[in-house]
Amino acid sequence: MSSRASACRPAGSFARVALMIGMCPIVGCASLPSAWTPFPDQQKLAREQAKYGTTADQRMASMATEAKAAKGGTSQQQAEFTARLAARVLEEHDPRVRARIVETAAGFDTPAAVSICRGGLEDPEPRVRMSALGAWAKRGGPEALQLLSARYQADRDLDVRLRALRELGNLGDGAAIPVLARALEDPDPAVQYRAVAALKKVSGRDLGDDVNKWRAWAADPGDASESWSIAEAFRKLF
Repeated sequence: MSSRASACRPAGSFARVALMIGMCPIVGCASLPSAWTPFPDQQKLAREQAKYGTTADQRMASMATEAKAAKGGTSQQQAEFTARLAARVLEEHDPRVRARIVETAAGFDTPAAVSICRGGLEDPEPRVRMSALGAWAKRGGPEALQLLSARYQADRDLDVRLRALRELGNLGDGAAIPVLARALEDPDPAVQYRAVAALKKVSGRDLGDDVNKWRAWAADPGDASESWSIAEAFRKLF
């Protein structure tokens, strides 16, 4: 065979698949071998699931469906659903799924949901702890402020500490100011600037991004402008 003929010959499985796809308009896809069908074999998927278990994506999809049904159900159904979530999070080996469990629990007000959100803050995987921080920011309240502050101060992962500061800002609670003010003294510039961003949200002031200005304000917050006083008045009303 000539070198030109060899160069034109399709090589490998990819070329054969491309050729078959290209032939669909000519011969009709129904006439192609079933081995090349682009649709999954449901029986094969069922056998693999029985042998290896569900995938992480399948477990998350199933959980989302159950959560939607529970949301529209009775308080008893919500309690039962979150109790099942609590059992799942203890058995789940994939941190992505554990993080999704925590995020799902944040949308329910049951004892099991609260326990899941608390436990997520102690998970060995940073991504799960960050999901728990977001869950507590969503839940809000004094316990959220306490737990977010404690996680910022105790965690060794920088991303988790930065997320804790961000969620403290999202709480919008002036009681977070002492923790955020201490964060201004952190040696890491990323922590300092995240603290500045959070202080803007909880203080009602905008001193720009100059960390030193915020340090001066934190040292003497009583030296407040009119805008700060107005913000304080609104906070007292609510």
